[in-house]
Amino acid sequence: MAVNLTRIYTKTGDDGTTGLADFTRVPKTHVRLAAYGDVDEANAVVGAALALQTGEIGEREAAILLAVQNDLFDVGADLSTPVAPDPKHPPLRIDESYVTRLEGWIDECNADLESLRSFILRGGTPGAALLHQACTVARRAERSVWALLEAEPEITHAVPVTYLNRLSDLLFVLARKANPGGDVLWRPRASQELPSGRSRRVVKSLRLRDGGRA
Repeated sequence: MAVNLTRIYTKTGDDGTTGLADFTRVPKTHVRLAAYGDVDEANAVVGAALALQTGEIGEREAAILLAVQNDLFDVGADLSTPVAPDPKHPPLRIDESYVTRLEGWIDECNADLESLRSFILRGGTPGAALLHQACTVARRAERSVWALLEAEPEITHAVPVTYLNRLSDLLFVLARKANPGGDVLWRPRASQELPSGRSRRVVKSLRLRDGGRA
């Protein structure tokens, strides 16, 4: 798909509408824009993970993430082009091979990870934390595409929603791999084990009163 941008602002959207890839215009609040806007956000968070990671994302995983970023532009192009019976220009559509490729990467990257014993807290290394964030945005994008499919089923290609479902799984696995020290596991009711600020102050004052170190 050729792209030639000579101007960044056009003022054509100042009326609250935006142009789709088929040159039709819709309100900026349209469900279709929400769908591919969420896809774009997921792409941005993946880029942030690659930019801000401190060595915890391996070379192979980084190559996969770069491929995913390119895929997400394809997904956005697909979603921004309503299905038409006889389009003047053949649109960019993703197919099942995109999904199959993701599934292969999931199996590859998950092979050397330990089985999960609990839910995982979103955190750890910078790269892992951002990949967990990308995972949650991908899941939101999937929900947005489902909303689009419910609103405009006849003119919306369905493969992107499957792609986004698998993508969130891949990003979850890659986030785990980016925590070489192990996952940060959820511990139910763990906050009850943490002394309150007041309790710590009481302990400190008692130690000082008894001549101990604070």
